[in-house]
Amino acid sequence: MIVRPRRSALYLPASNARAIEKARGLPCDVVILDLEDAVAPDAKGTARAQAVAAVRDGGFGARELVVRVNGLATPWGADDLDALATVAPDAVLVPKVNGADDVAAYRTRVADGVALWAMVETAKSVLRLEAIASAPGLGALVLGTNDLAKEMRARLDTERTAFGGMLAMTVAAARAFGLVVLDGVHNAIDDADGLARQCAQGAALGFDGKTLIHPAQIAACNAAFSPAADEVAWARRVVEAFEGQEGVGVIRVDGRMVERLHLAEARALLDVVAMLEVSSPRT
Repeated sequence: MIVRPRRSALYLPASNARAIEKARGLPCDVVILDLEDAVAPDAKGTARAQAVAAVRDGGFGARELVVRVNGLATPWGADDLDALATVAPDAVLVPKVNGADDVAAYRTRVADGVALWAMVETAKSVLRLEAIASAPGLGALVLGTNDLAKEMRARLDTERTAFGGMLAMTVAAARAFGLVVLDGVHNAIDDADGLARQCAQGAALGFDGKTLIHPAQIAACNAAFSPAADEVAWARRVVEAFEGQEGVGVIRVDGRMVERLHLAEARALLDVVAMLEVSSPRT
């Protein structure tokens, strides 16, 4: 069961050295150094070099450090992957994945011990979610709602009206195969209400967290995807109730029947809480 907090995953253009340095002190759980959409063609080389240097130099603390590369079908993808093979980010995020064969192709280019994350941002990827999520060596699915909306010619409103089923199916695919799953970005940086609504929607659907495009969005995202106080209290009561009850499969807690699957969920939630408490100086 996934227990590491990944409430907020901030995209930063790796071509921006100042942004990379600032990210070392931001309260996000994941930093995604972007070599793809956020970087102009003439800055790809600079972005690659700066991403490699950032991974090598470290200093990101408890934050998970991920690099989004260009696709292998582009002029830059192979060079991105070759350069990252010389260092060890926590994960490599790959774009425009259309099926299990794409996952396999990238997995062979990513070093052992480095997680492989895949963008769900094409119509084909939505139709092949099970094949992609079950592909060996994959660690996470990340929604790319902007590219998906463009390909589908659908309106991307705050409520994601056209995408509700796809969002839920992506979460289901991730959960079926034990993957992390992150929601897509909210484009309107100054729309605090819209961001809050999208974060609440994503949390209700079961996403682990949300990808972001600006540091101003981190606080709302962290709040929405953090365990609520009543959830934490309930988890503690469940764990306490099962103590010394090794042979019991079902137990009564506060008038509710609780099974051992609920015990596993409670322990996982408390693991997340413990990790958040350890990292509290940055949140």
